[in-house]
Amino acid sequence: MADRFPQEALLRDGRRVLLRLFTENDTAALYDFFQRLPADVRRFAWDRIDSRPLVESWGRELDYAKVLPILAFDGTRIVADATLHRREGSPLRLVGRVKWLLDPAWRGVGLGNVLINKFIDIARNNGLRHLTCMLISDLEADAVKTLSDLGFDGYTIPGYGTDPDGNQHDMIKMVKKL
Repeated sequence: MADRFPQEALLRDGRRVLLRLFTENDTAALYDFFQRLPADVRRFAWDRIDSRPLVESWGRELDYAKVLPILAFDGTRIVADATLHRREGSPLRLVGRVKWLLDPAWRGVGLGNVLINKFIDIARNNGLRHLTCMLISDLEADAVKTLSDLGFDGYTIPGYGTDPDGNQHDMIKMVKKL
């Protein structure tokens, strides 16, 4: 499912990033990226990104047909991590799920758009019919707007998510028909 990488992307503010697939050699840099994220971002991540063994397992267990991980680099420093997930042989086999985390200093300059557009192209080229993403409505409003602007429809589920403190949050499932 891999596209042609590495690729350079020009952002709205004139900065450039290198996009390439995550490899086992990137585990230390990816873990460092996660640790640089603000605590309020890390605590709401879908995975336990504070667990170095978990990040290392991602490097050891790479299967680009199941999870396509793209990293954005500013020089040697990771500034974004995005993944496209697929399920083989299930009713959702033609649906891709996207997740991404951006360094706060790189938000609002089009990096999220670039990454999601890459996944839209890759998904179309691989016969997927839909892309989805699940977001916390109030905490990820910028991501909801990014996906809406790219043609995703949102379906809000009241109280569906629970934060680490036990507070409930509305979740929004974003879906794009390809």
